[in-house]
Amino acid sequence: MKIRVGFGYDVHRLTEGRDLWLGGIRLDHTKGLLGHSDADVLIHAICDALLGAANMRDIGYHFPDTAGEYAGIDSKILLRKTVELIAGKGYVVGNIDATVCAERPKLNPHIPEMQRVLASVMGIEPDDVSIKATTTEKLGFTGREEGISAYATVLIEGR
Repeated sequence: MKIRVGFGYDVHRLTEGRDLWLGGIRLDHTKGLLGHSDADVLIHAICDALLGAANMRDIGYHFPDTAGEYAGIDSKILLRKTVELIAGKGYVVGNIDATVCAERPKLNPHIPEMQRVLASVMGIEPDDVSIKATTTEKLGFTGREEGISAYATVLIEGR
């Protein structure tokens, strides 16, 4: 069996007048993330990690923000398509390890639901999706609550 690892990172600005989507679920918050799609930074970081592990470039290459078909799209659709892309090269998702950096809202109560939703989209077990939440101790753009960032490491398995 062939295994490969990948790493992904994404960041989006927080803004008023948008829903906050993280890990495929909508969270109650005063601001949402700004982006061409629903701006789910966690899913975008996972997509980049999966594509990188399969040596298939990045999310912007496959789903460009200049394409109208992706305007406002649910990032779960992008994740499903990403899993299909890596499957086309003979890979399946082994596991995900991700970290979301946000001052607010508190994410820990929502992590089990995020795990279930993401696992369902990728066709893996929730136990194969690790999500951690942290703050930046009020430092930087995250600490000033200007944006949220996410990091993801993945393992994919091939034939």
